[in-house]
Amino acid sequence: MKIAVLKEQVDGEQRVAATPETVKKFIALGAEIGVEGGAGLTASIDDAAYAAAGATVADRAATLADAGIVLGVQAPDPANLRGAASGAWIVAAMNPFGTGPGGGRATIDAYANAGYEALAMEFMPRITRAQSMDILSSQSNLSGYKAVLDAAAEYGRAFPMMMTAAGTVSAAKVFVMGVGVAGLQAIATARRLGAQVSATDVRSATKEQIQSLGAKPIFVENVAGIEGEGSGGYAGEMSDEYKAAQAKLVSSHIAKQDIVITTALIPGRPAPRLISDAQIATMRAGSVIVDLAVEAGGNVEGAVAGEVITVHGVKIVGHRNVPSRLAADTSALFARNLFNFLSTFWDKDAGRPVLDEEIGDAVRLTQGGKIVNPRLLS
Repeated sequence: MKIAVLKEQVDGEQRVAATPETVKKFIALGAEIGVEGGAGLTASIDDAAYAAAGATVADRAATLADAGIVLGVQAPDPANLRGAASGAWIVAAMNPFGTGPGGGRATIDAYANAGYEALAMEFMPRITRAQSMDILSSQSNLSGYKAVLDAAAEYGRAFPMMMTAAGTVSAAKVFVMGVGVAGLQAIATARRLGAQVSATDVRSATKEQIQSLGAKPIFVENVAGIEGEGSGGYAGEMSDEYKAAQAKLVSSHIAKQDIVITTALIPGRPAPRLISDAQIATMRAGSVIVDLAVEAGGNVEGAVAGEVITVHGVKIVGHRNVPSRLAADTSALFARNLFNFLSTFWDKDAGRPVLDEEIGDAVRLTQGGKIVNPRLLS
């Protein structure tokens, strides 16, 4: 089985889908690895490191020739896959509900038409045995960390309280909205930097997690009709009553904060709006908001993907592809997710992975020239 590792083509994508570590492990399974020249340079991995690990480094055409599995971070353009074996697996983040390069429904349809089997890593079920394969968790962890660093870079003051001979510097107040993997890491990072941290989420189960990290939970109490406990560990939709109560609570709290980090996402749907323009106007000049959901429509009114803007004296940070801003570490984790996935199902007799129904049916988008995933057929 030949596995091809391609150089990412989407603008701004600096990650790579395999590292020398995972190349060695794939070769130990009996696979042949081809790596497109320059694939790892933006993640601080040179071609020589791949060659030393046992990979064949060549141009795209040679790398793809007869490949049965193609690994990518973002879904590769189907037009650039010529030479891959008939029925080849394309294993990457597919973004099937999005648009533009790096995925989208048009790309998935093109995979089906070309006879490729597209496996969407972000559709990995959140079950115990798949935790080591979960790209959303591994990438979100570092996104939460980076969000705090980005906030600190834009904030014109210090994070920790400082006692000096000239007087006291007050600790920054950081509010994290959405306590999934990214939110929890943001809380932990802000605490390590010495900030006073508070956090909120629609899922009541996260209250203990917030407290365990030394932050203050900000939750709506005694409101019926909360629907925040979504499936698969994600937040779901909230009742109208809950939304109104939350908006009132957040408005009073956000006015006192120096930094707000929003992380709320609902898979397959636009990001929920958490902060309005009116709420931004209540924050003091020089405050910072980091919107980690900006590419999904944004949690913050007025946030612009790919830009840092100032509204009412408040900086709104909307960096695209935050995991790519820590490409060396996120690539290492992403590559391990891919290896853990494929190696778990590796059949030595067949010389290739053979997926089971539970995980295979969850991540498989196309097969036999057709769209087969129920989430894309509904």
